[in-house]
Amino acid sequence: MGFFLLITIFIATFPLYAKLYYVRALCTILMYIVLAVSWAMFSGPTGYMSLAPAAFLGVGIYISAVLYGQNEALLPLPVVILIGALASFILALIVGLVTLRLKGIYFAIFTFGLVVLLSELILWVELNINEISGRYPRYVSIDIILYITFGILVATLLTAYFIRRSRLGLAMQSIGGNEEAAEHMGVNTTMVKVITFAISAAFMGAIGAITAPRIVYVHAAVAFNLNYSFLPVVMAVMGGMGQFYGPVIGAIVLAFAEVRLRPFYPYYYMLTFGIILITIIFFLPAGLAGLIQRLGDRLGGLISKLRKGSEAEQHANT
Repeated sequence: MGFFLLITIFIATFPLYAKLYYVRALCTILMYIVLAVSWAMFSGPTGYMSLAPAAFLGVGIYISAVLYGQNEALLPLPVVILIGALASFILALIVGLVTLRLKGIYFAIFTFGLVVLLSELILWVELNINEISGRYPRYVSIDIILYITFGILVATLLTAYFIRRSRLGLAMQSIGGNEEAAEHMGVNTTMVKVITFAISAAFMGAIGAITAPRIVYVHAAVAFNLNYSFLPVVMAVMGGMGQFYGPVIGAIVLAFAEVRLRPFYPYYYMLTFGIILITIIFFLPAGLAGLIQRLGDRLGGLISKLRKGSEAEQHANT
């Protein structure tokens, strides 16, 4: 609780002394944490490789650009964020009901195709029906964006935490262990997968809606950038999905690396991410969280040995 309070104070006061660039960078890092945790919320326990984060994020971005545009704000920003979350939730329900009977590479291919389909569809509608190539979201203070982004992050973490410790979380773990055995035990595997998939998508849509004002110019290729599908996966795997805090650590490390590398090496920073991912898979299969746990266990064992040695020495002296 004390640590969370310190983080809240840091976020609340950060815009008061930090430059605009660093506030925007912090918003980007928080956005990636939401995406990584949301992705791990579903894909971590079930083992289903979803490549749809860019689709749900893009839906939120485009809804925000349309309903909270530069020329006319049709609805207040909080309502727009809720609509973005709801739209992604409904889209994930439909997609989940259709595709979550698929397994393995087929599900991954379909979710990846969903991103491309939505991008091309929206681009066609904008060019041929609306006769525009992009939209300009209404200006929102970066301070407000930071605070709302942090609020969405807190809601995402709390939801992931309670799902992980609920019957729904146990059902998802049973699906990841052996889906056929889970079905024989009476678990409605399709419904469990669809509901969790939709909940995770809702947070991606919400964070997309508040991200749109930071983008300034929203285009289909920008909103449905394929990097938004692959980076959360890399972040979650790097951090380690065995621990609740794993995706958070992975997202912080790689998002910070992107913020620092992308302005200077725009064509090579993804290569760096690929090298990092391969290294993690070969040498740290449990991710950074697994490494932290191993170091903690060794440190605990060392402290225990030192205590036993000290106690033995005291008994010898007496």
